[in-house]
Amino acid sequence: MAYKIMLACAGGFSTSMLVTQMNKAAEKKGIEVEIDAVSESALDNYEDLDIILLGPQVGHIKDELKKSFSIPITVISQMDYGMMNGEKVLNEALELLEK
Repeated sequence: MAYKIMLACAGGFSTSMLVTQMNKAAEKKGIEVEIDAVSESALDNYEDLDIILLGPQVGHIKDELKKSFSIPITVISQMDYGMMNGEKVLNEALELLEK
């Protein structure tokens, strides 16, 4: 089963670049995942997600989102986000999903 991972930031653009890096990391590992990025205001339009990863700039909405979603929600570290470290972000998401 492929996990559905959603990244969210203010506009969805910068997280889209991280999605590309995460997909490359998943492909190298032979992991089947579905990763997408949207603006935080569009999250309510999605269902059946397995995890939500927030860009650091919208990390302040984490507690509010937890009222609407009963899935893991975490904030991507500023360092990993800035470095577009797709492999590390993917690994952290998978660790949370496997807990």
